[in-house]
Amino acid sequence: MPETMNRHCKALELDKVLRRLADFASSAQAKQAALGLEPCTDLPAARALAGQTCDAHMLLARFGGPSFGGLIDVSNALMRAEAGSVLSMRELLDVAGVLRVIRGLSQWRAGNKGVESVLDLYFGALAPNKYLEDRITLAILSEDEMADHASPALADIRRKIRVNESKIREQLERFARSQNYSKFLQEHIVTMRNDRFVIPVKNEYRNEIPGLVHDTSSSGATVFIEPMPVVEANNEIRMLKGHEREEIERILSELSAEAGQNAESLLSGYECAVELDLIFAKAQFAYSMKASPPELNDKGELNLRAARHPLIDPKNVVPVDIRLGEDFDILVITGPNTGGKTVSIKTIGLLTLMAACGLMIPAGDRSKVPVFGKVLADIGDEQSIEQSLSTFSGHITNIIAILAAADENSLVLIDELGAGTDPVEGAALATAILETLQAKGAKAAATTHYAELKAFALQTPRVENGCCEFNVDTLRPTYRLLTGIPGRSNAFAISERLGMDKQVVERARELVSAENSRFEAVVGSLEESRLQTEIERGRAAELSAKADRSMLEAQRLREESASIREREIEEAKKQAAKIIQFAKREAAALLHEIEKLRKEMPGARDPGELARRARAALKKSVEALEDVSETPGGYDADEDYRLPRPLEAGDSVVIADIGTRAKVVSPADRDGNVEVQTGSAKTRVKLTRLRLVETGGKQTAAAAKASGVESRLGMEVATRLDLRGMTVDDCLIELDRFIDHGLRTGLHEFVIVHGKGTGALRAAVRDYLKKSPYVKSHRPGVFGEGEDGVSVVELK
Repeated sequence: MPETMNRHCKALELDKVLRRLADFASSAQAKQAALGLEPCTDLPAARALAGQTCDAHMLLARFGGPSFGGLIDVSNALMRAEAGSVLSMRELLDVAGVLRVIRGLSQWRAGNKGVESVLDLYFGALAPNKYLEDRITLAILSEDEMADHASPALADIRRKIRVNESKIREQLERFARSQNYSKFLQEHIVTMRNDRFVIPVKNEYRNEIPGLVHDTSSSGATVFIEPMPVVEANNEIRMLKGHEREEIERILSELSAEAGQNAESLLSGYECAVELDLIFAKAQFAYSMKASPPELNDKGELNLRAARHPLIDPKNVVPVDIRLGEDFDILVITGPNTGGKTVSIKTIGLLTLMAACGLMIPAGDRSKVPVFGKVLADIGDEQSIEQSLSTFSGHITNIIAILAAADENSLVLIDELGAGTDPVEGAALATAILETLQAKGAKAAATTHYAELKAFALQTPRVENGCCEFNVDTLRPTYRLLTGIPGRSNAFAISERLGMDKQVVERARELVSAENSRFEAVVGSLEESRLQTEIERGRAAELSAKADRSMLEAQRLREESASIREREIEEAKKQAAKIIQFAKREAAALLHEIEKLRKEMPGARDPGELARRARAALKKSVEALEDVSETPGGYDADEDYRLPRPLEAGDSVVIADIGTRAKVVSPADRDGNVEVQTGSAKTRVKLTRLRLVETGGKQTAAAAKASGVESRLGMEVATRLDLRGMTVDDCLIELDRFIDHGLRTGLHEFVIVHGKGTGALRAAVRDYLKKSPYVKSHRPGVFGEGEDGVSVVELK
């Protein structure tokens, strides 16, 4: 970041925002990258960064965030390994940690690979190496401990060391317990000095035990002697430990060489992981602020909707709407002190810089933010004792630099423009500065108390007034930014409400020039008009929302009605197709049986009887088909229809406007409502919506049954068929009719009562069931069902 940009960004507190962002990063390098973020100055780069943050935000919302724990900078270690150096156990463990993070990121992305993302460029560059990761983690237990199984040679060496150490301990313990030497010992223990096993001997008996003295206690009362019998064994252990160190060095060298061979892919994966850590930190930061992505542009158009300063407590911050660059290029913000003017221009600058860094901003959806080449700010007290600059001089020094740097691709923010000097000269200088910025084509926002700048904004094209609202009744600012209205000083009203003598206030009003009084009166009139407009706008918005809700409800009801109609028509089509298929199967089965009896079984039942049964079944199915497939859609709710007769209970009707068949439960009441039943549901329908199906007279259920045609609405689903007392031929015809009825009504299982008797009826029924193509299975009854006197049938 250039030094000049550093100062302006710090004035807008971008550094504080970046410090908050860094708190969401896991790795030290990602934290450093967050602190060093620079605003982009060209639109494509800014949009690319914003796209990365948006995709990370989306992935976080859908799948949760990946883990970056263990991501440590191993660049230096890998470059040394690539050059042939041997890495320490700590460095190798760090390499394994990075490999673990890379593998975790790849697995996390594989778990949600069905969702496309611009971040796949980074995820695709990750190269997991589980072989090297496992080799390191299995061989090295900690930064100063190598595992026994790191190599067969190391395991063998350590086994020999343990065996020798055990032998020495046993030998020394026997030595310490012996009657000849135990009286010379200070304590009956075995200890270590200089990596050799020794025993503590009283100093006065040091010559009684032959051996090597390795140490003396601090008091001099005890010497630690290695007895001669164990010297050779201790020497053997020392040699083995030397071999152990050599083997550990060899293993480290081997692992370092493998890390060096994979250094390039490891470094690339590490850098991608750090970049992903930063991007997901941006997404998590956005969640913490409840931020949204802005619409970026290079036209200088800024439109912040319900924008909030990210560094102010969310409980206290007041959202503001700010526009700049669309209808006007310069915004002059006026109003009382502590009213929120400075916060408003800081919000403009800070959110612009955040968007240019690829961050989401704490503002409403569809907020527009331009990408500027330069963001220049003069905010705060620049007084410097060292440079002998007054407050005014400090501001002017900054403004001189800003005017020199500003161009058509710049955003300029100035707080208290022209303050700190004579009001007349300050106002004139402030006006000239704004004119210069406008001539350069820069976008600018400035705060001021000068009435002259309010007039300048009213009179100059593409310059607009703004003010921070102040409630005179409560003497408190509302912190709302109002565009298009100059702010009032409210000094007289505030003074009067605080208790100042009315004569003093009136004298002050007299001293104000007539021109200023007229200006303040115009501003007051504008303020009243604005308040009234806001009230009317609120009412209009409420009525509009109510109308929208009503329209949506009406549309929902229309769609629901159409959906019901389509479902009923579709159901009718399915029933018609089912009946057609059933009729075809029944007729084909009977005709096949006729043909078979005619050719192969001349002694069987009369073929003519079977033919009659086939014709009757076919006729019955066709009539049922006609009954079900009558087109309810042919009835028009708007046509001039009159019922041929009053409706009676049991009549079949169609509800014309939705095309649904129904059965009349009770005639029309005095209000013209008829109770009808559709399926298992009963409802009341206006008489004008009904169309009678049987126009030639009422067809009773008994008549329909006699003709072989039964409406589905009138069907009773029976699950028991009693054939006792019938002849074989009659029972087979009744059984055939019952199965047909069951298939049409969706019956799945029923019971046939044929009795035990001579067994002829039972045999005929079971033989028929065995041959029927519509029977899935049948069985005799069990105890409690009727045993062999009944047959339980399951239909297909």
